[in-house]
Amino acid sequence: MTWSATEVSVLARAVSRAPSVHNSQPWTVEVRPDGADLFERTEARLPRHDPAGRDQMISCGAALADLELAVRTLGWDARVTLFPDAARPDLVARVVADGRREATEDEVARYSAIFRRRSYRAPFSLHPVTDAVLRDLVRANDTPGTELRAVDTRLESPVLAELFGQAGQVLRDDRAYQRELQAWSDQFRHPLPAEPTLPWGGLVRATTHLPDTITLTERLAAERLLIVLTPGDTRTDHLLAGRALQLVWLTAVTRGLAGSVLTQPLRLPEVRAGLTERLLLPGYPQLVLRLGYPVTATPVSRPAPALSERSGGDH
Repeated sequence: MTWSATEVSVLARAVSRAPSVHNSQPWTVEVRPDGADLFERTEARLPRHDPAGRDQMISCGAALADLELAVRTLGWDARVTLFPDAARPDLVARVVADGRREATEDEVARYSAIFRRRSYRAPFSLHPVTDAVLRDLVRANDTPGTELRAVDTRLESPVLAELFGQAGQVLRDDRAYQRELQAWSDQFRHPLPAEPTLPWGGLVRATTHLPDTITLTERLAAERLLIVLTPGDTRTDHLLAGRALQLVWLTAVTRGLAGSVLTQPLRLPEVRAGLTERLLLPGYPQLVLRLGYPVTATPVSRPAPALSERSGGDH
C-alpha cells in the first residue's frame, strides 16, 4: 500500500493534537508504506521538569493513541509494536496498517474528539460528574498494563491537598523550574494569567500565592480525579500510561466533559511515594486526570500544526 497525501495529512494532524508536557511535542512520526513509526525527540526533554523523561514518554503514548485512531479511521486495522528495534531506543512504537477493517462507532467518536480536546485549567461547572459516568470512564480503559483508579475526593482530598501543597511550595522555589515554565508560557499569543486558577496543578510561578490546606482540600473535593497506574515504572509503562490517558480523555470529551492533566507534583519522589502509600495504590501513579463539565470554553492558543510526513499538544 501507499499512503496518499490526504491520508498522510490525516495521520500528521491527529498526532499533532496530542497533549504533551509543556506543549513540547517530543515526538516525530515517520510514515512507512505499511504504516508509521513514532520516534521520541530526546532533544525536547525538559531537564528540570522531567529529568527522568517520564512525562515525555507519557506524551509519546498520547501521540500513539491518536496515531492508532487515525489509522483505524482511515479504514485499516492497527497492529502496534512497542520499542520494536533494540538498536533504536528512540523508536518507541511502530503502527502497521494490517488489513482493511471498518472503524467502530466508538473509534470514530474518539477520533473526532481529538480536535475538540483542550486542557481546561479553570474550575469546573457546579454540575456534578456522576459516579456512574466515572465508572464508565474507568471501564473504557482498554490499554493493557494500566489501571484507572478513581479518587474518592470526599475522603481523600485532605491527603491530596497536603501532598499537592507540598509540591507547590517546592516548585515555586525552584528557579530552574521557573525558567522552564516561563519559556513555555512565552510561546502563546496571549499571556497566561499571572495567578493560575489552579496552582496545585503544577503551573506554579515564583509569585504564586498558594492556597492553604483547607482551601485546597475544598477545591479538590469539588473535582473528579482519575489516577493512571502501572505495575512497573519503565519507559514501556510510561508509554502505556500516556496511551490510556489520551483514550480515556477522548472518551470523556465525547461525554461533554473537559479535563486537564496533573503530572508536575508527581515528579517529586516524596510526593509520588506519599500518594502511593497513603492512598494504598496498587501500582505506580503516573499522572492524575481531573475531569468535569466546563463553564466556558477556554482553549489555549497554539501554533497551527504543520501537515507533513514528519510531524510532531499540552499537559
